[in-house]
Amino acid sequence: MITLHPRAAALLAASVLLTGCGGGAAASSGPRAAVTAPPAPPAPPAPKSPAAPESSEAAAPRRIPGLGAKTWSQVPDDARQVVVVTGRGKDSPLSTAVLHTRTADDGWEAGESWSAHNALRGWSDHHLAGDLRTPIGVYGLTDAGGLLPDPGTRLPYDQGVAFTSPGTGFEGEPLEGSFDYVIAIDYNRKPGTTPLDWTRPMGAKRGGGIWLHVDHGGPTQGCVSVAEQHMRELLRTLDPALHPVVVMGDHASLAR
Repeated sequence: MITLHPRAAALLAASVLLTGCGGGAAASSGPRAAVTAPPAPPAPPAPKSPAAPESSEAAAPRRIPGLGAKTWSQVPDDARQVVVVTGRGKDSPLSTAVLHTRTADDGWEAGESWSAHNALRGWSDHHLAGDLRTPIGVYGLTDAGGLLPDPGTRLPYDQGVAFTSPGTGFEGEPLEGSFDYVIAIDYNRKPGTTPLDWTRPMGAKRGGGIWLHVDHGGPTQGCVSVAEQHMRELLRTLDPALHPVVVMGDHASLAR
């Protein structure tokens, strides 16, 4: 049996509060000539018009699809990795997540689309603690952690028992393993610190502890969750040198 140091036990209790998460056809031949004559040499084929070069924009759009001018203006110019979480509706807990990477010619290439969950009551432009909505916006991804050892991320990684997730979710599903891997979303937090840090620059009333974490099969209290294999992939792919951010909200809000 593991006996927790008092500070670790306090962090374990605080972690649940910090997260805000529960949870063409061939040509036909013509008639033969009536006279015998050597066949005329075949006409040389008509030169083909040079094909227009494939535009980089067609291969990799300059702007990530689905993001309107207002949302796009919030994406930092130096961001080379963008996780876009698109909610099904303003009040829906169902969403999808796609990692987009900026190419050498400044276009954007999309990765696979992953099923995800967000908060029980959907999304909010003005998130408050306990409102069971996920904050809409563009936020940095600077720090990670989890109950399990670092899977090979370039992000600073804090491992420990304080990432234990007890209890059940809104649909009765067990929450165990939800915080095996987490990536802190820089909403109302101090970047450069462990996801467990309690600093709330906008005050506790505005909530905090909004994470990307392992999906437990139901809505969250405020976080975004994806399958464990996708969390590992994100952790191994995100690179601080590429200034990764998350852009999240329901589809109508992101299209603004």
